[in-house]
Amino acid sequence: MSDKSLTTEVELWLISAPGDKTKEQTYEKVTSAFGSGNSPLAAVNRFTIPDLKVGTLDALMSASDELTKLDTYAEMVTRKVVQYTRDVLQDDNEKLHENLKVQGQDMIVYVQNFQWDLAKYPIKQNIKNISEVISKQMSQIESDLKSKAQSYNNLKSSLQSLERKQVGSLLTRNLGDLVKREDFVLSSEYIVTLLVVVPSALQQDWELKYEKLTDMIVPRSSRLIHSDNEHNLNTVSLFTRAVDEFKHKARESKFMVRDFLYNEEELSKGRNDITKLQTDKKKHYGPLVRWLKVNFSETFQAWIHIKAIRVFVESVLRYGLPVNFQAITLLPQRKSSRRLREALRQMFAHLDSSGGVTGGGISDALEPNLPGLSMSGVSDYFPYVYCSIQLDLLSQR
Repeated sequence: MSDKSLTTEVELWLISAPGDKTKEQTYEKVTSAFGSGNSPLAAVNRFTIPDLKVGTLDALMSASDELTKLDTYAEMVTRKVVQYTRDVLQDDNEKLHENLKVQGQDMIVYVQNFQWDLAKYPIKQNIKNISEVISKQMSQIESDLKSKAQSYNNLKSSLQSLERKQVGSLLTRNLGDLVKREDFVLSSEYIVTLLVVVPSALQQDWELKYEKLTDMIVPRSSRLIHSDNEHNLNTVSLFTRAVDEFKHKARESKFMVRDFLYNEEELSKGRNDITKLQTDKKKHYGPLVRWLKVNFSETFQAWIHIKAIRVFVESVLRYGLPVNFQAITLLPQRKSSRRLREALRQMFAHLDSSGGVTGGGISDALEPNLPGLSMSGVSDYFPYVYCSIQLDLLSQR
């Protein structure tokens, strides 16, 4: 799967149908009809779900409702991890694709070759307990993600704030890296050096005017020390008691006096703050990316296990006991979704005539509480169990 599938619509269909005599026969029938020949409608793969503990009918009905909510929540957490990974990697598609692997595989490959993780989710536990384990796992990852994102974002924001002050207009930027000690009169308690921002077009006006703006200006004390596209930064020295009047007169002439006190310790601290934040950001970046990579794989696996449990529960509710159904993934070929949907309808119409209504809807006479409806909503009811797996995890939903 290319990285484009993260942003473009890629949908796997997860379906189940009862075994004719055996589950294998159902899989072979679907593969023969849709996945073979010169123009297959879809890539067809077996989706293996173990025999989970069924429990009572009431328990299954209750589980069906809860699993619908958990499926939505698990997908939401998975998307959050993906989207924050993109933010941290700054939309680097190559790195993003490398980090969004599931057990070292592309997402679509993992689903098409799905194997139940018995170590994480032992099937000796009942469906409710397995669901609770996944729910707690998702909740913990979401909480950890929020904490890690807040910490890293605060660090990044502080660094960006300081870096912004190092660039930009002379009217607003930090001036510490533009000046030198020798630009200032520092040995007198009566004379002070000011930094004045002058529009480039008024530089000649400044040179003619500055000594006359007020009394007690040190003659020929102005020096041009920096220029950008719109302004020049000049120094001027004057007696301390004339500073307020000079600022007022300068403002009238469109010359802006910047508040700046030359202090070696403060300037050094400012430079050290940026260096420290840059170092801290680099130190946090690697572990954060590794955490996101690991926990994307964890959330995605958990999400697909929820899909598996849902299909199992809905299949038992729909087809009854003993458990005899085959789950299958279908990846529709380009522009073949409608034909594939119609072919599936014809193949499985005998399971439930209500599913044969044009467009995949159900008739008004259909019992609204029919088991299996909750998989996709009433408007998407089909005679077979159907579940969509949307893999465009960077799109907003």
